[in-house]
Amino acid sequence: MKITDHQYIYIVQASKETSFCKIGITKDLEERLKTYNNRTGKSKDNIYQYLFACEVEDMTHVENDIKKEFSRLREVKNKEVYFYNSDLFEDYVNFIKSHKLFIKEIFVKKDEPKQITKIKIVKKTTPTLEDRGITPIDVMHKAKKAKNDEFYTRYEDIEKELTIYDKEIWKDKVVFCNCDDAVGDDERNTSAFSLYFLRNFKELELQKLICTHYGGGLDIFNQGGKGYIFTKKGYKEIGKKEYPKGFTGSFDDPISLKILNEEADIVCTNPPFSRSRDFWKIIIKSGKKFLILSNHSILMNKTYILYLMKEQARPGYNRVDWFLNPKKVEVDAPGYWFTNFPIKDRPRYNNLKIIPLKEIPEKYIKYDDTKILLVDNNYIPNDYKKPFAVSVYPILSGILEKGYKIIQDIEHYPYINGKKKFARVLIQKEV
Repeated sequence: MKITDHQYIYIVQASKETSFCKIGITKDLEERLKTYNNRTGKSKDNIYQYLFACEVEDMTHVENDIKKEFSRLREVKNKEVYFYNSDLFEDYVNFIKSHKLFIKEIFVKKDEPKQITKIKIVKKTTPTLEDRGITPIDVMHKAKKAKNDEFYTRYEDIEKELTIYDKEIWKDKVVFCNCDDAVGDDERNTSAFSLYFLRNFKELELQKLICTHYGGGLDIFNQGGKGYIFTKKGYKEIGKKEYPKGFTGSFDDPISLKILNEEADIVCTNPPFSRSRDFWKIIIKSGKKFLILSNHSILMNKTYILYLMKEQARPGYNRVDWFLNPKKVEVDAPGYWFTNFPIKDRPRYNNLKIIPLKEIPEKYIKYDDTKILLVDNNYIPNDYKKPFAVSVYPILSGILEKGYKIIQDIEHYPYINGKKKFARVLIQKEV
């Protein structure tokens, strides 16, 4: 059989554009990769490599289903460019591999530096950071230079979420905005997080506001290439900037970590999507209160499931559908607020349909190959005593505050007739 008789779905990424990937179709994987690398017109060190490739029965059909499923994660609606981080990559791959037209996996990027030679064009996996002689901070710097690592939160979305919480939580507290939350000479050059707390400093009765500016890569706030710390203590004080020697402004810079652990009471920011796991790990370890934005799909990942299981984090009140890209153009992307503050009178409770199992419409319930019950459309069986699997939506709607608990600290991948399906979370009614 000739190579043109096969049909493939692939995920490809340029080495300097680490917060985006391209998902496309081809009948010739080798030639397709050559085309990407010949037409970029960029430096030789910005090379396209496959992250995933598989054979399918009908590539156009599968591609259209991908476009529908991940419409909110496409940067431009008429192109094949999708937002990328490790969590989203898992979502893309799992969707494709669970598709009814999936035939077999050809290649998938691994974290371990193992040789993979299933197809001619791929000689080995992407090397580890240690193999490349760089640190996680170096990776972030490169991502920032690629202009695409961060998505900036709109002021109205911050205001919508933060005004719901009791003002008492802010009184006499030190708020730390530590993910490129610059403070400029005017509001146009100020992060929306910083701006919110500057405008409401007196009303919230804050003790201090500390904001850091990341000094590497694209300067969206026109604040220069040096990292700095902005501090405002007392509502009458204008605030001042400090430029510590060698300070990058990154959330994991030693100076930022010192502020977090020794001064901050509450962290409020939008961490870069591609470093979500690193950020969460640092914040959870610090034990500080937080209100942060992340992609809503993180709840289907074992890293974050454990935080919810241990009640170290919970969904906030609102989802966020729009962010600003580095060009300050609105981009459609799914986000959600997360916090460790108590949630009162969650409006999304109304989304939950907690009823007896026999009353749930048949089309919303099924059993996987291991006889685990799967429930969809926010239905929750209130008379079912065994563990059952739900999607992200009941979790976001507050089911864990309604007498149910997570019972497995990793995601559950159901198999139905031997086919792998989307990741879910196993929950059970508390006795």
